[in-house]
Amino acid sequence: MNDTITIEPLSSADSPQIVDLILPIQQLEFNVPITLDGQPDLLDLETYYHSTGGSFWGAKSSDQLLGTIALIAFGESGGCIRKMFVRKEYRGKELGLAQQLLETLITYCRESSITDLYLGTVDQLRAAHRFYERNDFQRIDEADLPADFPKMKPDTIFYHLHLK
Repeated sequence: MNDTITIEPLSSADSPQIVDLILPIQQLEFNVPITLDGQPDLLDLETYYHSTGGSFWGAKSSDQLLGTIALIAFGESGGCIRKMFVRKEYRGKELGLAQQLLETLITYCRESSITDLYLGTVDQLRAAHRFYERNDFQRIDEADLPADFPKMKPDTIFYHLHLK
């Protein structure tokens, strides 16, 4: 764990590593009933993320993918956070990897005139809820999401952050 960690944009060429990171966390660690078939975005980052004006980033060390975060831009100034996952052994405040990923995304949003960030998550990811709340995200009702928010089927809990 002493190697240098870099955060860089990813492309569909990175999809095998992305799938190998995300699916086990979703299915095995948190028992979220979702499959790769239900996440075609993982295989086509250009269409689902880059073409919207968003991006998909990965934290890497020695070519191993340690974490991801993605942004779908929508509307005039909206952004939807997706695919925020960090390998279990790299979680926590000590390394601050999740924080670095989020800050990378927020910096991109500020540079791209995205002023409102939204995200959906599931009840099982309680540590994620605390993480977002520590970063000033406010929990909102599904009815308060923008009409063009790209909702995922399993999501039941929603957050919003207005970037100042």
